[in-house]
Amino acid sequence: MSAFSHAPVLLEECIAALNIRPDGVYVDGTLGRGGHSLEIARRLTTGCLIAVDRDGEALEAASKRLAPFGERVTLVKSNFDRLGEILDDQGVDKADGMLFDLGVSSPQLDDAARGFSYMADAPLDMRMDRDNALTAREIVNEWPEEELRRILWTYGEERYAPRVAAAIVRARAKSPIEGTLELAELIRGAMPAAARREKQHPAKRSFQAIRIAVNDELGSVERMLETAPDRLKPGGRLCVISFHSLEDRLVKQAIHKRVDGCTCPKTLPFCVCGFVQTLKTVGGAVTASAEELERNPRARSARLRVAERV
Repeated sequence: MSAFSHAPVLLEECIAALNIRPDGVYVDGTLGRGGHSLEIARRLTTGCLIAVDRDGEALEAASKRLAPFGERVTLVKSNFDRLGEILDDQGVDKADGMLFDLGVSSPQLDDAARGFSYMADAPLDMRMDRDNALTAREIVNEWPEEELRRILWTYGEERYAPRVAAAIVRARAKSPIEGTLELAELIRGAMPAAARREKQHPAKRSFQAIRIAVNDELGSVERMLETAPDRLKPGGRLCVISFHSLEDRLVKQAIHKRVDGCTCPKTLPFCVCGFVQTLKTVGGAVTASAEELERNPRARSARLRVAERV
C-alpha cells in the first residue's frame, strides 16, 4: 500500500447496510479518496450520489476516480454538519441512504505536511479544511492552560491531561512550539515512566484531542446527527462509522433518542410527552473482520452503526 493510498473501512458492510436502489439518492458525507462513493456509484443507474468533503485535496483526488460516472455523482466542498443546506442546494428533499465515515483518512495521516501525525515532523496544522483559520499551532501556543487540560481530558481521554497541559504552557513561555515532533516529544516527557512504556505512543491521545478541537469534529457530528434522520425517506438507511468512544457514544445516543426517546415515567400507561419514533436500529455495532484487519490495521477501532427511517 503506497503512502497516499486509502482503503475504505468496512466497505462491504456499508454497501450491504445501505441497501442501495439503482434509482435512489445517496449521500456520502465523508468522501475522502472516494472508496465508499465508488462502490455506491457503481450500483446506480438513474439514481445519484452527493459526495461531500471539506478537504479540497480529497475532493480533487476523488473527482478523478469518480469521473466515469458523470452526472450521477455531484461533489460538494462542505462540512457534513451543513447537510440540510447541501441537500437544499441540490434540490433534494430526502435521500434513500447516507454514509458518514468519521475517521481521518489515511492520506491525511500519511501526508506529513498536514501535521496530523506524531511520527513525522511538520508544522502544527491538523486542519481538514485548509481554508479554516484555526490551526493546531494556535491551540497549542495560545489557548489557556485550563482549556488545554479540558480538551486533552474530554477529547483525548488523556488521564495525564493536567501534566501535559502544564508542560505545554511551560515550554511555550520560552519559545513557541512549532512542529509535530517537538510537541510529541514534549508530551512524552510530561508522562510518567510507566506511561512511556505503554504500547500506544504517548502522544496519540493528545494529538487526537487537538485534532478534534481544530476541526470541531464532535460538534459537527452532533449537528449532522440532528439533521440526517429527518432528511431520509421512509426505509432510508443511515450508516455511521466511528473510530473512538466519544464519537461512537454520540452516534449511539442520537440513534437511541430517535428509536426510544419517550421521557414519560414508566408508571404511565401511555405516552404523553409527544415522542414519535423516527428511526429503528438495524443490527448491532459492526466491527472489521479478521481478513480486513490483516489488510488494513487502521480498521481495528472502526465501529459501524446502522439505523433505518420509519
